Amino acid sequence: MLHIRSNNHGASSFQRSGWRIGWLIGACALLAGAAGAAPRIDRHALVARHDPQLRAVDPWAPLSVGNGQFCFTADVTGLQSFPEYYRANGIGLETQARWSWHEDPNPHGYQLADTNQAYTAHGTTVNYPTIMDTPAATWLRENPHPLPLGQLGLAYTHADGRPLALGDVTDIDQKLDLWRGVLTSRFRLDGQPVTVITAASPTQDALAVSVESPLLASGALAVRLALPRGYVSGIKQNPPLDWSAPASHSTRVVRQSASALTLEHVRDGAHYTAALVAAAPVIFAHPAAHEFVIRPAHGARLAFTLAYAPGAPRAPALPQAVLASSAAHWRAFWQSGAALDLSGSTDVRAAELERRVVLSQYLTAIQFGGDFPPQESGLTTSTWYGKHHTEMVWWHTAHFALWGRPQYLANTLRWFQRTLPEARRIASARGLQGARWPKMTSPEGRDSPGGNPLIVWNQPHPIYLAELMYRSAPDRATLRRYRELVFATADAMASMLHWDERGQRYVLGPPLWVAQEIYDPAASMNPTYELSYWASALEIAQRWRARLGLAPDAGWERRRTHLAALPQKDGKYVAMETVPDTWDEVASRHDHPSFLMALGQLPGAGVDRAVMQRTLDAVLARWDWKTKIWGWDYPMIAMTAARLGSPQQAIDVLMKSDGPNNGYTAAGHNPNTDLPVYLPGNGALLAAVALMAGGWDGAPSGAAPGFPRDGSWVVHAEGFQRLP
Repeated sequence: MLHIRSNNHGASSFQRSGWRIGWLIGACALLAGAAGAAPRIDRHALVARHDPQLRAVDPWAPLSVGNGQFCFTADVTGLQSFPEYYRANGIGLETQARWSWHEDPNPHGYQLADTNQAYTAHGTTVNYPTIMDTPAATWLRENPHPLPLGQLGLAYTHADGRPLALGDVTDIDQKLDLWRGVLTSRFRLDGQPVTVITAASPTQDALAVSVESPLLASGALAVRLALPRGYVSGIKQNPPLDWSAPASHSTRVVRQSASALTLEHVRDGAHYTAALVAAAPVIFAHPAAHEFVIRPAHGARLAFTLAYAPGAPRAPALPQAVLASSAAHWRAFWQSGAALDLSGSTDVRAAELERRVVLSQYLTAIQFGGDFPPQESGLTTSTWYGKHHTEMVWWHTAHFALWGRPQYLANTLRWFQRTLPEARRIASARGLQGARWPKMTSPEGRDSPGGNPLIVWNQPHPIYLAELMYRSAPDRATLRRYRELVFATADAMASMLHWDERGQRYVLGPPLWVAQEIYDPAASMNPTYELSYWASALEIAQRWRARLGLAPDAGWERRRTHLAALPQKDGKYVAMETVPDTWDEVASRHDHPSFLMALGQLPGAGVDRAVMQRTLDAVLARWDWKTKIWGWDYPMIAMTAARLGSPQQAIDVLMKSDGPNNGYTAAGHNPNTDLPVYLPGNGALLAAVALMAGGWDGAPSGAAPGFPRDGSWVVHAEGFQRLP
């Protein structure tokens, strides 16, 4: 039998105006459980057994510290001493802040309308910015783009004058203490011990560094800070840092003292400050433009805090204070929200699943808490020119609410609220009501040219995510906070549907780009997943009206109740009505099997469960698992299996090892094709596990309904929020 211990009352209920405060309050609320509750999971033991520990160089497992808005990724030295090797052989080493952006000059005044192409359907012609092969399109896709921050590494000179090489680093012992958010790196150089400790401040975009070694006292070892120009331009995925053209940007010393240094970096209209404060007097050298070397004035220890800010910097805390605040922050993080303990399971995959779950919580927390939703590579490297893909926002952030940490999701929804005027402008330009959300977007909400504007499955996400926030805090304050977002999104969804007089139904598309991204947008109509999402989201929006004491919206209701049926053929769902060849053509069975999301991610509006079971079985037996199936597909498919009452299938897919893009590195990253860091895989994993452990509305009675009950799984779960 399945052994389960569940404490779902343990979900964090505290609300915060910002994600960086209030951890200890939430932790105390969690620990003050009701009398007679089942024994709590030993959260420290759970987390600590998955602390990443490296004893050799692994370029696929650089370790990061961060606070959600700011992230520093280190090699085995605890700093960024070998960036070229790591980038060439695995994952690059960067320092990023989600607020740091640069835009190339635009002397031609390119605007999104310069990339418009006309599409005619349902008797109406609408312009969409889908042209990609013009200078205007190139500039608009590439701008703005992230501006990486300084690179911080060891500077070392051997007695014979040779510079530091990777082979010089021996006796490696590096460990990331997840419970404290502290990275400790021990190794030897020329036989001498070196210890480097790094941690990120939870309240400031700052890194605390401590280096101890006899080599510091001898003057052979120092720390080097170099500020890049940016990224090499024109490279969409994982661009290298750009060290060319030093005269094209400036780094100015604003102030300097015996233990502090403040720099201002400027390129075109972008600028940031870097403020360093040391625990003891230091010696600064400035050997080249944009390069600084820091040594202790005396002794064998160098400790400092390096803080970044988009404007005038706030004086950073001393390193010891940063370490203490990091420890308090992460202790409270792990003691709040949900937890899953699989110790005692005999299935050999349980320990690996638990490891992936713990590390995914850490990675998403350090990279997804910013004021602009994440790119697919978070704050580790740059992909898609740093743009956020709004169709992925559910997979990035829904799990935060499901794991009892809704404050992270609230940050994302604040961006949607802030850019609501731009979404309304997009809707108006396309003849729609309400707010139409862009797809590949800048911090200001500007769309990017290409096929992207034709994607529609991004549109319902704000409604679903707002509903998750309401389930976390079901009060009028939540309803008031998100009502405009929900209603404006629903208005656009309703106006995106077209009345089919002959079929006496509402249809979706064309043009549209379906979630299975292999079809001609100009001819695509009535995709299975998107139709089900339209029905679910409009139903949620109506519930919001009822909760607020408002009458149902008649237009929404007519469209919801007269929506086209989910298309199927030969007793199985297909990708869409207009191209029902999913099971006839081998070429149609690759990329995302998105129709499974109608009952998995979604609760199944319009779904026939028997048809969906046959569809799932067909995917498992006949899908192309070797080409372009992505890291988030595996958890998504597992969610469908779990809702269909097939927990063994859910586990088998979730832990599938013979397909691409479902591996997790020692650091917890989920590399995907051409993307060494692909965080939608981590977020989707957490969402799937939340469903399997915490259940969903209408789930079978008993705890952890998505796990097998064959005696091989021992599941201890607490703090989860059910999915709709």
